[in-house]
Amino acid sequence: MVSSGNRIVALFLIALFTAACAGGRSHDLLDVSVAEPAAIAATHRILVATTREKADVPGEVFSGRRGDGLSFARVDVTIPRVHVPGMLEQPRRGTRRDAAKHFAAGEIAVFPDEGDFETALRERLASTNGRALIFVHGYRTPFDGSVYRAAQMVHDSGYKGTPVLFSWASTGRTVDYIYDNNSATIARDGLERTLRVLRQNGATRIDIVAHSMGNWLTMEALRQVAIAQEQDVASLLGDVVLASPDIDVDVFKSQLQRIGRPERPFFVLLSRDDRALLVSSIIAGNRPRVGDYDRDDDLASLGVIVVDVSGLTSGDRLNHARFADNPVLVQLLGDRLNEGDTFGESGDDITRRVEQLTRGIGQTLGSAAEIIITTPIEVISIAVGR
Repeated sequence: MVSSGNRIVALFLIALFTAACAGGRSHDLLDVSVAEPAAIAATHRILVATTREKADVPGEVFSGRRGDGLSFARVDVTIPRVHVPGMLEQPRRGTRRDAAKHFAAGEIAVFPDEGDFETALRERLASTNGRALIFVHGYRTPFDGSVYRAAQMVHDSGYKGTPVLFSWASTGRTVDYIYDNNSATIARDGLERTLRVLRQNGATRIDIVAHSMGNWLTMEALRQVAIAQEQDVASLLGDVVLASPDIDVDVFKSQLQRIGRPERPFFVLLSRDDRALLVSSIIAGNRPRVGDYDRDDDLASLGVIVVDVSGLTSGDRLNHARFADNPVLVQLLGDRLNEGDTFGESGDDITRRVEQLTRGIGQTLGSAAEIIITTPIEVISIAVGR
């Protein structure tokens, strides 16, 4: 139950976030000041499947309106050499995007039909041994924001497979929570179809990272796969990482029960101090969300691995995006995705990996910070910091 004090805080945060959305930065992906090659650290090609409608402004590519079925694209995103791991460098309101300072889109192509997308996908999958990662963004995320977050996560994690962004029709506005929730629901069939498209074009392993409301969409799509008994798709699932899930706890339990105990345990990343989910829980009638649930053992009993990252610093004032903006966590995520099937099975192995990553990152992580991992058979507490 949410206290009256927390309710007041949440209402204040709603007003604050709504005000912050007014007059935001341009979402034109093509409005970029070109940088010298020496100022660019890397370029990442992001393949896109989306349920968004094409934008009226060509440079925005896709809008927050719901399209008719799936559309496909690719976006080459440049990472500035000044980039700091965990940061998503963006221009201030009213200023132009500068590729020397900010994440920026280079070449953009919208595929005329699914066949052209599949050709590009097959070529890319062949070059990465069939490994693919689908990133599903969360609530209040415009198309350009979803592209840049996908590129930042891929870059900072060091992911070596084929990145595919699944971008559903979020408006990017705080006041459109219900619209976004319905858009995520509508997109279930599109994500299920995207999984099949990857399988049909050479994917040998499909990992999924979902954030916030994107977890609802992901769990519903996986539930549909289970109901349809699509074993050829289910067998390709690698790691499913659910970061800050904006899902009612009881709904999540029912989804897992229908999906069945996964062969590879899903990872649930949660934070007790997630302010965005505090707001969400109030909108949902004071129902707890999975992303800030206080019963790790309850979730672990369903066959998932719960990773409590409340002790880690966050670059997000809402503490809602630690999976991507905390340098240790995003690199640990990449370590898991790249290495395969050992992380999560051994407490000693988890501890060793975290300690190695911590020593290699020269950023302050906070005093006495810790990651608490609850598996179906044990609880592991790992101290991190300088």
